[in-house]
Amino acid sequence: MRRLYDDFPTIIQRAGTLQVRERSVGNNAKRMHHRTSVSSSPACWRSIPCQHSELRLDYVLACGQTFRWKEFSPGYWTGVLKGRVWTLTQTDEHIWYTVYTNDQRPAQDSDESKVTTEQNDRQHSAKPCKLPKKKIKKEEINPEDKAITGDCPLICKDTDCKKDQEILEDYFQLNISLRTLYQHWESSDPNFQRVAQDFPGIRILRQDPTECLFSFICTSNNNISRITGMIERVCCSLGQRLCQLDSDVYHTFPTLQELAAEGTEAKLRDLGFGYRARFVSESARTILSKHCPDWLESLRLVPYEEAKTALCSLPGVGAKVADCVCLMALDKPEAVPVDTHVWQVAKRDYLPQLGSGNKTLTDRVYRETGDFFHNLWGPYAGWAQSYIMCRCNEPYWSKTGSTTRGWHGHRGKVALCCD
Repeated sequence: MRRLYDDFPTIIQRAGTLQVRERSVGNNAKRMHHRTSVSSSPACWRSIPCQHSELRLDYVLACGQTFRWKEFSPGYWTGVLKGRVWTLTQTDEHIWYTVYTNDQRPAQDSDESKVTTEQNDRQHSAKPCKLPKKKIKKEEINPEDKAITGDCPLICKDTDCKKDQEILEDYFQLNISLRTLYQHWESSDPNFQRVAQDFPGIRILRQDPTECLFSFICTSNNNISRITGMIERVCCSLGQRLCQLDSDVYHTFPTLQELAAEGTEAKLRDLGFGYRARFVSESARTILSKHCPDWLESLRLVPYEEAKTALCSLPGVGAKVADCVCLMALDKPEAVPVDTHVWQVAKRDYLPQLGSGNKTLTDRVYRETGDFFHNLWGPYAGWAQSYIMCRCNEPYWSKTGSTTRGWHGHRGKVALCCD
């Protein structure tokens, strides 16, 4: 990965001298842009210490754990987290982040913020919602603002900066040392030594349980590109507007109430969800009618098997989806999602007789595979499994020269999340 601005500290020292103004264009909506350069708007950026070996944004944000981050410029990732829009980038020693101001413009004020299924079917890469670009007269731009990509406060309050840092540290689970985990995995598994050297900095995200669950319900018989498109469409259709950056409009992920509302299933079918529309709608209704809005979060406090069993009671949730949600949202690092690719790796490198005679991944073979890796790798077996998936797709990355395509194969059909 190329180095990004060795002079960041000097830039930040000069940040206080910059005059950053909030400007708006039409309908009182703020004119903001994607910030794709720390040096051009240093007052908008903050950093937290994080070595490259502990986190690789290009691996983690594009691998199929989450579907709401996009690399708008090389090394700069923009997405929605905790009801706000962020852009992240990194150097060898730091994660740099900027948070955009929500424009608080009601979604219903602009029908053009909604996207149609036909438009998204033509581009399953699922870019954020597009709005027609508004031409800005040259005289509307103050020369002082030319160096600023978007509006932001000069200096954020200490409490706000601390909160933002805590959000990122929690999301990336930076309190967990990959180096320590590597040492344990390598001591117990000689095969792991080869993988760790090739794919450093892969860690499991700690996601919002609602967004994680309903995103993974969409992964059945699917691939990352199409899933990303589906998630963007449902956010644009049912979520609340956050802000507009250039021509892209960002929204929150829908709440349980929005997903369970009357007519949601029909809307989702119109958005291209197919048979998954019923699973999404019925699961949301089941949670609200039989449990409570905070039920998913409460599963973080129960044992892994209890949480998995509870999730499997929902429509459209099988063992793999439940394990993905347990691993990536419910604080169950021992959960090992198993698909045919993980099973084949287990047979090839560890247990040649595992599931012998079976042509498909049965429930019994699923359990045996997960139990084997849990016993081998220990309490963070789910984290270790993510490296095995990277090894599965090494031929694809070597062929394309890409490290940002995610854990999917030549046709985008192999991923941590996809069946």
